[in-house]
Amino acid sequence: MGVPMARRLLASGFPLIVWNRTRAKADALQAEGASVAATPAEAVRNADIVITMLEDGGVVGDVLFGQGCGSTPRFKPGALVIDMSSILPEQARDHALRLHPLGVTALDAPVSGGTLGAQAGTLAIMAGGRAEDFERARPVLEVLGRPVHVGPTGSGQLAKLANQMIVGITIGAVAEALLMAERGGADPARVREALRGGFAESRILEVHGQRMVEGDFAKRGSLAIQLKDLRNAMHTAQTMHFDAPITAHLSALYAEAATHGLAELDQSALFCELQRRQTGNMPGPETASI
Repeated sequence: MGVPMARRLLASGFPLIVWNRTRAKADALQAEGASVAATPAEAVRNADIVITMLEDGGVVGDVLFGQGCGSTPRFKPGALVIDMSSILPEQARDHALRLHPLGVTALDAPVSGGTLGAQAGTLAIMAGGRAEDFERARPVLEVLGRPVHVGPTGSGQLAKLANQMIVGITIGAVAEALLMAERGGADPARVREALRGGFAESRILEVHGQRMVEGDFAKRGSLAIQLKDLRNAMHTAQTMHFDAPITAHLSALYAEAATHGLAELDQSALFCELQRRQTGNMPGPETASI
């Protein structure tokens, strides 16, 4: 996700300094005009806006506060940190609190839309933090997609968890429905076509449903990451004393899929786990079909 987002910023004329734990990923952007930093400290030293796009909250904390990256960042006074990773809301609030004494403000602004959305600049961007910081970030965020300020610090991550709950649950619904249609003798590809444009229409039916009928489970967004996000949603729900039975059930199904070797496939490979439940056999991604 980070590479196509960086390319859009460069194409829009923003001067960009990049750093990655895997140096080769940062080096790939040098030919397009980016400066490559050797450390996080070097990357942020003169930056007015710092964007992080990382795997989870622990990694974000390591990079922001120098626990495991070889150097402690020294932010420019008045800098704005925009964390676009998907992490726990409580982690986003903790990071903002720790940045404040350094004279640095923060937005949590996770995204949805995948690699294709990052390339096209059509990401859904859910931002939490102060309204004035959001307005400051808007010109940058609008290069990447459609930003919406959803509330105070941590709210962006809450919105992303809501997004991932809807995505994960809907993938399960589409997979189960197409499998039942096949069991009854209907052509699931034609069923999907018939449903398009009706009340069942969704981006999941359009994109992930197509992957299911084609048996194409090559990783775009991984099932492992989907499971991580659903577990984060369950953790957050528990801290709020919120009952989320549907999310709990789907989280368990994704966990079973990961146990059966599907973790590094696309999240639409939940279809294979549901198919296994019907047949007692686990189809491989190259043979899965309906």
